[in-house]
Amino acid sequence: MKKSLYTIITDKPYLIYFLWFGLSFFTVGKSVLLNYVPNNYLVYKYNFINLINQHNLYLPQPTHYADLNHYGPIFAIVIAPFALMPNAIGMVLWVMFNAFILMRAIQTLPFTKNAKLITLLICAHELMTSSGNIQVNPLIAALILFSFYFIKTEKDFWAALMIALGLFIKLYGIVGLSFFFFSQNKIKLIVSLIFWSLILFVLPMVLSSPKFIFQTYNDWYVDLISKNKSNISSTREDISVMGMIRKIAYPQLKNLFVIVPAILMFLLSYIRVNCFKNLNFQLLLVASTLIFPVIFSTGSESPTYIIAFVGVAIWYINSEKPISTLTIILLFFALILTSFSPSDLFPRYLKVHFVEPYALKALPCFLIWLKIIYETLFRKFNTSEPTLTII
Repeated sequence: MKKSLYTIITDKPYLIYFLWFGLSFFTVGKSVLLNYVPNNYLVYKYNFINLINQHNLYLPQPTHYADLNHYGPIFAIVIAPFALMPNAIGMVLWVMFNAFILMRAIQTLPFTKNAKLITLLICAHELMTSSGNIQVNPLIAALILFSFYFIKTEKDFWAALMIALGLFIKLYGIVGLSFFFFSQNKIKLIVSLIFWSLILFVLPMVLSSPKFIFQTYNDWYVDLISKNKSNISSTREDISVMGMIRKIAYPQLKNLFVIVPAILMFLLSYIRVNCFKNLNFQLLLVASTLIFPVIFSTGSESPTYIIAFVGVAIWYINSEKPISTLTIILLFFALILTSFSPSDLFPRYLKVHFVEPYALKALPCFLIWLKIIYETLFRKFNTSEPTLTII
């Protein structure tokens, strides 16, 4: 009897783990062999160096790196172990750490073992794109997933740490609050959020000083406002729904004209209060939460989409069975246009003349997000929490 592609894949899990870590190791390994240190890693490293020397974290430092730092001061502590190493070793270990922590977060999902493997497989190439740029985004995606996991397992104290840490690193982590209504102990979650926010606010002072950290948070606010304005005219950033509309049809589009309706649509999912305890419904919210901050952020770049793509994979695994033709088409559309378009596997002409200039990488994730919102509103859920399977 011939084995299906699904059976072949899940019978050899080591191949998927090899792809998961191997693709990321390959892309960072190329930089090491070429003696090239990507700008992102230098930005991360000097976040730590500038903090301990009490230099403004958000001013240009062209002698050390291009671009600007846009991460909170707590990130200096996260990157510190890697920043203290030689660049080549620090880069490789940072990329492998991000790949490992995201894998562990995916493994906490309430899926079957095989479904978790398929999730890793779907996201492996997008992870490579993020790893090639030495990005922090896999860690951010992991923190969002961990916040859901700890809330589901009634460990709200640790869920609060995941939410607060994501917020203090890159703001995106705040979306972990989307799972607030799934908590069985909301007061404990709120108190824990206050506790961890205070700890994470104060912690960088150990490496610098209270006065410097207070000034740094003010500087960070000013930097983020400035960055949002500059993103709108950028071809590398603003890979978002707003960016797509601006670059295709309406350059003068104001962000609020898209973001406000998007927030209202996101919040619509919460009208089905009777579904809050249903696992399938919760996972749809997790998928929506991962996609939303990426496709509606002017700061989104191609490597940011590992966050959204984990959401795409969760949505697919969580789809009603048998999986519809539309769902399969949307998944392959996302794989081709979102995941593979930055790579050499995608036709260069289409990438240079269409995908990049018009921010089309955002399109499949936007369509899938719309479908997720529809499903949260109209899908029929069982009253009990089912064991998820993939066919």
